[in-house]
Amino acid sequence: MVRSLLLVPLLAVAGGGVWLARGALVRWRDLRVAETYELSGDQWPMLVRAAGALVCGICVTVLTLLTALGAFGSLDGGAAGRTGSAADRFEGSVTGNGFGGGADGPGAVRPAAPPVEAVDAAAPTASASTPPPSPLPVVSRFDSVGHPGGGELLQSAVPGPDGHPRNVRVWLPAQYAKDPNARFPVVVMHAATPRKTADTEIPDVFEGLASAVQSAKSKPFILVAPEAPNGTAHPCELVAAAPMAVADDAALRTTIAATFRTLPPGPAGWGTLGVGDGAPCAAAAGLARPDLYGAAAAVSGRYDPAALARTGAEAPAVGTPRLLLAAGKADTAGLDAARKLQSALRGGTGAAARAEVRISDNATDYSADRIRLRLVRQAAQYLGETLGKAS
Repeated sequence: MVRSLLLVPLLAVAGGGVWLARGALVRWRDLRVAETYELSGDQWPMLVRAAGALVCGICVTVLTLLTALGAFGSLDGGAAGRTGSAADRFEGSVTGNGFGGGADGPGAVRPAAPPVEAVDAAAPTASASTPPPSPLPVVSRFDSVGHPGGGELLQSAVPGPDGHPRNVRVWLPAQYAKDPNARFPVVVMHAATPRKTADTEIPDVFEGLASAVQSAKSKPFILVAPEAPNGTAHPCELVAAAPMAVADDAALRTTIAATFRTLPPGPAGWGTLGVGDGAPCAAAAGLARPDLYGAAAAVSGRYDPAALARTGAEAPAVGTPRLLLAAGKADTAGLDAARKLQSALRGGTGAAARAEVRISDNATDYSADRIRLRLVRQAAQYLGETLGKAS
């Protein structure tokens, strides 16, 4: 309302300034003509009009600034109004059309339960005059990007441990759509290439998981593939050198649990998987956080046994690490690395000595891709059985 009232004097002053400036210009031209013919003229009319045009120009500038800022004490109100509008838009996107483009749009994924954010009891209490802001819900919109392995693959941007968004892909097995009341275990699959998800490195992983379920060798679970961090060419080599650097990815677990029908985050329903160069990440996560992951499967990996043994020794006392180390029958280097890691853990202390380590060495086929597919099936069977028993 204030801005509308300011427009009237702004236009009036601008019009007056133009009229005065034009009059001053006309008078100036008359004086120049008089000087040409050596006649004298009165300069005061020109100076008065020029001064009036200058004053009008200053007034126009001031009124323009006031109009743009919402003058006369309405600055705070305007800012509050804009903030309120943004909040309304955010709330509408979450409760109304925030998932899949509409309330019932294609590819829409709704949170299974409203997320709850933890409150730090040690945080200072806000004053009564300034109530603390309400926490925003941890939800993300997941869009469908394909249907590999008979399930559905979705993608979204989820904050990483450093707070920056990164791509996360989620594969829902076919059973997820068939049973709307069922809740499923979750397996986090680690990538080995910066800025990539594991499924882009191993596109046939979904076929291996689906075939394991169809052959009744594995219970269905949700696969979560977060984007590997940047900063090093081989992220899992860094983890192998310093396994305790495996982050407690709370944002990922909270978002997945709030968006999909999963078992509660924890060792009874969550596991981890790594294939090839991603295997050390999975082994480190399972050994470092047995309180978060109930099982870990590392396929065709190369490991740093001493570093991983230290990781197990320094792990929380809660939980027992359960680890599958799988490699093809002809992969002598991979099997040797698995046996050395098993021996190092047995000779370790703490959770490392308690770790239940299995080695699979019987996978064989006519090509490397077929062998990898068999190993993924074995990993899926191990994770499905282990998490199913725990749950």
